[in-house]
Amino acid sequence: MDKPESIEDLRRSFSYGSRSNLNFKFLKDLSDEEFGHFLEQLLAAVDSSMDDGDATGAIDVAFRWQVQGYSGHLGDPAEFRHRHDDVPLATMSKPLNESRVALITSSGHFIDGDDPQPFGEPSMSQQEAEDRIQEFLREAPTLSAIPFDAPSEQLRVRHGGYPVRAAATDHQVALPIGHLQALRDEGIIGDLVPDAYSFVGAASQLRIQRDAGPAWAEQLKDIGTDVALFVPV
Repeated sequence: MDKPESIEDLRRSFSYGSRSNLNFKFLKDLSDEEFGHFLEQLLAAVDSSMDDGDATGAIDVAFRWQVQGYSGHLGDPAEFRHRHDDVPLATMSKPLNESRVALITSSGHFIDGDDPQPFGEPSMSQQEAEDRIQEFLREAPTLSAIPFDAPSEQLRVRHGGYPVRAAATDHQVALPIGHLQALRDEGIIGDLVPDAYSFVGAASQLRIQRDAGPAWAEQLKDIGTDVALFVPV
């Protein structure tokens, strides 16, 4: 007879486990008692939605408990090791409406036909990326160039660390190319570099800090970037 599943096993099964669902991987960070409150509130919200057809309550429950689950990772802001009191780290050399702006995201976007092929695997699926998340976390990231004028139907996204469905449906969620183009057209920013850039943020953070980050900064400077907008995911 199989061993009965504990509440803890159930909570953890949504984070790269038997019930893997990255929208609910925060459940592993709740206590058993908190998990019980989450289920109680979620079922009550679903019950209400069956009467009025409005799922907003259930969405709100999931969001609030997601915040609760992840808040434990923050710790004391005063002890955050990447905190700097002397910010900004670099001041702008010219007004924004005269600046050339670059975009870089950790969303895992790439252009159709230019798949970075992680681990040498062509056409890796999102599910495989999730299944191999531990390998991603040990590897150096690969930067993908995406032309600002690329049509949305040519954009692809793959990332083992977050649920990409929303970003795949509306790429502006994590790769705001269109928004920056609009700001340029309105004269709020001066110009855009030819390409946006993206990488899978679930990668070796030491390699990003030590090698990839400085190299990318030099790359952006070499193409005449005045300001870089970084969109973390």
